[in-house]
Amino acid sequence: QVQLVESGGGLVQAGGSLKLSCVASGRAIGDYVMAWFRQPIGKEREFVSAVSGSGGIHNQQDSARGRFSISRDNAKNTVYLQLNALKVEDTAVYYCAADRRSIPSGTASGYAYWGQGTQVTVSS
Repeated sequence: QVQLVESGGGLVQAGGSLKLSCVASGRAIGDYVMAWFRQPIGKEREFVSAVSGSGGIHNQQDSARGRFSISRDNAKNTVYLQLNALKVEDTAVYYCAADRRSIPSGTASGYAYWGQGTQVTVSS
């Protein structure tokens, strides 16, 4: 079993930045694809970004490209999501997910492990 705990969310003005962290426990995540999804209130969960176990393969939603950056530190069992140039429409609960696979997937059903989420609120 893998437990995931996200942190780093908060309230930020449009144009600002946040760095989300997701710390994994229970198993070393070096063989796990790690991903970030988000869920705006009243909407379905959507894919943001994912990275392979080695960090060499990334997958990213078009809306995130150029503004968000995923990275991982396997020695710390941690994955990060740097959020830059935030927009009001980025407001959502951001979830970390993990699965033991080789290719980063953008499909939520492909991930076995999920964190509890961290709220990101962007004000205008």
